[in-house]
Amino acid sequence: MPSLDIVSDVDTAEITNATHNTTREISTRFDFRGVDASISYNKEQVLISAEADFQCQQLLDIFRDQLIKRKIEPSVMTYDDKALHSGKTFSIPVTFKHGIESDVSKKIVKLIKESKVKVQAQIQGDQIRVTGKKRDDLQNVMAMVRDAEMGQPFQFKNFKD
Repeated sequence: MPSLDIVSDVDTAEITNATHNTTREISTRFDFRGVDASISYNKEQVLISAEADFQCQQLLDIFRDQLIKRKIEPSVMTYDDKALHSGKTFSIPVTFKHGIESDVSKKIVKLIKESKVKVQAQIQGDQIRVTGKKRDDLQNVMAMVRDAEMGQPFQFKNFKD
């Protein structure tokens, strides 16, 4: 019986690469010359810091562009719109969504059941297992989940016949 798993994972190596590329781009940009601006990644969090709020926002945009170049959707990032001010630096801590939260997974299962596609969906921790008799049904579910606006990207793994 064909099956697949719907997951939401972020490749930490790609986040590290995007962080390093952002640091490289900061060093070459004219508007960041002589400015104390940095970006660092440690333990599931990226810390963006600069001397002014608008510079933090610029760094965030550069980092977002680097993530897009590395095929990571920016919707996995969670951060405050306003930079935190402490001393003479502003900083924005950025975290990443890992796994599918229970309310989002319930919405996905409900979406699958309402579509009347002949498949079964089960929540298994932070992923969803979908089984059906036909591959076409599973591919329809994949297209439906991609098109649904759930606030985070999904990957489809273990597609088995």
